[in-house]
Amino acid sequence: MALTIKQEKFCQELITTGNASAAYREAYNTEKMKPESVNRSAKQLLDNTKIATRLQELRAPAVEKAQLTLEQHLNDLKRLRDKAEMQDRYGDAIRAEVARGKAAGLHIEKHELGGVGGGPIGVIVVPAKTGN
Repeated sequence: MALTIKQEKFCQELITTGNASAAYREAYNTEKMKPESVNRSAKQLLDNTKIATRLQELRAPAVEKAQLTLEQHLNDLKRLRDKAEMQDRYGDAIRAEVARGKAAGLHIEKHELGGVGGGPIGVIVVPAKTGN
């Protein structure tokens, strides 16, 4: 089932403004409505499955365009590594290469928690208060 003209306008305005109440005011006649009523009506539209689906459709191109892929990330780090190396900045080049390895899953950092002298961690049990 398609959206009404007003529902579509609400979706378009919401994408533009990022504000559901403002979008509702643009799409619907709200002259005689209190701000609380506008907010409630906008929320009801946001909860509508058809509206939510349409908003996903409208946001999809922007989300896809903004995605950072692992390949792009690794290529950017490689470029930075190469640039640092060309400038004899080997510390920066190594850091970029380590970052590439971490991003690719080649370097895994492990942290172990221990108590004093490497012993077990002390646990203090505090009894819960009962009553008033």
